[in-house]
Amino acid sequence: MRQFDYSYLADRTWDNEIMSYISKIHEYKGKQELFLRQRPVELNRLIEIAKIQSTEASNRIEGIITTNARLKQLVADKTTPKNRDEQEILGYRNVLNLVHENYDFMPVRSNYILQMHRDLLKFTNYSYGGQFKTTPNEIDMMLENGKKVVLFKPLEPYETPAAIEAICNKYQEALNKEFVDELILIPCFLLDFLCIHPFNDGNGRMSRLLTLLLLYRSGYLVGQYISIEKAIADTKEAYYDALRSADQGWHEGTNDPKQFIKYMLSIIFSCYKEFEARVSMAYAFGAKSTSYDVVKTYVCNRIGKFSKQEVLIGCPSLGSSSVESALKKLVDDGTLIRIGAGRKTLYVRADSVE
Repeated sequence: MRQFDYSYLADRTWDNEIMSYISKIHEYKGKQELFLRQRPVELNRLIEIAKIQSTEASNRIEGIITTNARLKQLVADKTTPKNRDEQEILGYRNVLNLVHENYDFMPVRSNYILQMHRDLLKFTNYSYGGQFKTTPNEIDMMLENGKKVVLFKPLEPYETPAAIEAICNKYQEALNKEFVDELILIPCFLLDFLCIHPFNDGNGRMSRLLTLLLLYRSGYLVGQYISIEKAIADTKEAYYDALRSADQGWHEGTNDPKQFIKYMLSIIFSCYKEFEARVSMAYAFGAKSTSYDVVKTYVCNRIGKFSKQEVLIGCPSLGSSSVESALKKLVDDGTLIRIGAGRKTLYVRADSVE
């Protein structure tokens, strides 16, 4: 069976791109506490938005979907699931909440991973929730034409329990000895988890929940406010490309995790940049600023078409009616052009139309 030991990372040299990501993410972590003190009300709004986006995006990657209205009701605990997809969505929401609220008390151990998986599938009729796989599986990708492409063949079921135990122990050992930056160690752990592929179902969703758990436990809290899962879903092809590059030779222990590290760092960095932009937007306007001022500043920095929902996400200090009123005024004064009607209404800057 493949042997696991993260000590080899101490002897690696990393290119300028990786080191630049690490340096900038460290800077954002340093400013994080300032962000969190500035606008607590707006940050609560960002948490609500991120939970909805994370739950939707992580399940969408796996082809698990429901309507936007049902998704919001499920995340807000205002309805019960109607079908299997919604059962899985509700399970993800529960584990996401668990990670958000209890990460300090969720050590990276095999039994905790099993319990997270149990809760992920809690509302389904699957019998294997909270158990490692019992049959061989594979990592595959569904192409747009419906064809399935096999990307990787993971460890066999009999090898899985010991492998998960090993990566958890070696991860903690590496943290304790501090011979490699956590931002390099975390992607390596996630890569090994994905290559082991320990469950019959739910491996991708578990990897994204573990991403949040590892980051939060290391003090990188951006995923509470900006959806890391959405950032991954929006760059799914790049994610699969990085995974394909990093798992070559994995069984023999000769693989190079560099591309997967680089991809994950780019995702974390982009989320921190967005977090700063949204906090800065909320902080830039004092108590005397109107919703019109806030929305106008936001939309004048947008390129292309956008929806009311996007404005709500971009202006977390405002409610739905305030945004709607501001958008109407911006259309009336010629700043924006309205496209379509009803739920399909979109807006575009008037100065973009010749």
